[in-house]
Amino acid sequence: MDFVMKQALGGATKDMGKMLGGDEEKDPDAAKKEEERQEALRQQEEERKAKYAKMEAEREVMRQGIRDKYGIKKKEEKEAEAQAAMEANAEGSLTRPKKAIPPGCGDEEEEEEESILDTVIKYLPGPLQDMFKK
Repeated sequence: MDFVMKQALGGATKDMGKMLGGDEEKDPDAAKKEEERQEALRQQEEERKAKYAKMEAEREVMRQGIRDKYGIKKKEEKEAEAQAAMEANAEGSLTRPKKAIPPGCGDEEEEEEESILDTVIKYLPGPLQDMFKK
């Protein structure tokens, strides 16, 4: 078939025959060249990663300078502080933290109950008022 193709092409070059699926010449150093190519690709990838790591480090230094200048904290720092505060509050406790009792609450409830009782007694008829007062 190769012979037929070459005749059909007439004066075409060897490369044209190769493109059309003809026999390729075997390169004795093909394995060595492929290995060198793979090594070059690995090296380029490592250089690219190093370049971007360096650029990111420079950006982080710049970001930290801005954070220091304006007193801004990183998200991780904020979350860590919030977590530490929650742990400090709940240390040794198995339940949620108790709510603080607002001022004016507590002992005054008894006085309010007495005033409510007095109010109810006012609306009772005379003889019943006397019973509750005793």
